[in-house]
Amino acid sequence: MKILVAGWFSFEGMGATAGDILSKDVVCDWLAQAGYSFDVATAAPFRGGIDWKNADAGEYSHLLFVCGPFGNGRPVTELLAKYNTCRLVGINLTMLQELSEWNPFDILFERDSSEQTNPDISIAASFNKVPVVGLIQSHKQKEYRDWALQENVHNIIYSFLESRELAVVEIDTRLDENKSGLRTPAEIESLIARMDVVISTRLHGTVLALKHEVPVVPIDPILGGAKIERQVNELGWPILLYGESLTPEKLSQAFEYCLTAEAKQKTRACIETAQKRLRNIRQELISQLQKNCK
Repeated sequence: MKILVAGWFSFEGMGATAGDILSKDVVCDWLAQAGYSFDVATAAPFRGGIDWKNADAGEYSHLLFVCGPFGNGRPVTELLAKYNTCRLVGINLTMLQELSEWNPFDILFERDSSEQTNPDISIAASFNKVPVVGLIQSHKQKEYRDWALQENVHNIIYSFLESRELAVVEIDTRLDENKSGLRTPAEIESLIARMDVVISTRLHGTVLALKHEVPVVPIDPILGGAKIERQVNELGWPILLYGESLTPEKLSQAFEYCLTAEAKQKTRACIETAQKRLRNIRQELISQLQKNCK
């Protein structure tokens, strides 16, 4: 007995989702625990499986289709035709037609159909939490055009982010025109505050991350350092990278530090110090205004 596990991840360009992959993982885990032999049919860009079109259908006793909408049309019909000697099992499917009209399955545990509804099996999938990383990038600034290293810096950042499993959120802090559709400072701050780590080539990306106790990797993209360098030093944040000397190794080391409890505690210390300084500035401002108004 050998089972071929298929789903929308078995066909190119058919919109396989995270839910499809998670559901597939659940079914494969169930089969493995029960001691069944199985293969998974995958198509680009998914890897690690077999091409169902070129496989020998005679090797399989069962074809198990997992997750998603399921109807009587291509490419499903092509798959069923090739494996017509197999017993057909369906699980976590939304059956698009009345079961009385069309139900090709020998065994069916539908997600929903004309007869019943069951919980989506992705609920049973294991969850490996990955860091949520806010990426805040500077735009081309005319006042620094002779020293800007942004393009090279951003290429290194993108390469680093692509090398790891991370949930990356690009956050635009501009409000005159915002790429992310953010409209107010509160919306921008609320998004930054929900990040685990921020990587920023903008001053306010650095400052607002620390304000909300989010460890940040600040990268000054100006040759020799400029306002980001001065602000980081003023706040006492221990991490600062420079565009002209940035390497993937330095970025990785700084990022790893930002994932530590020590980094989280340091953000609080930086902001507490800054708030004390700002209270003094407020008092001095009001005092100076009062003197000038007499």
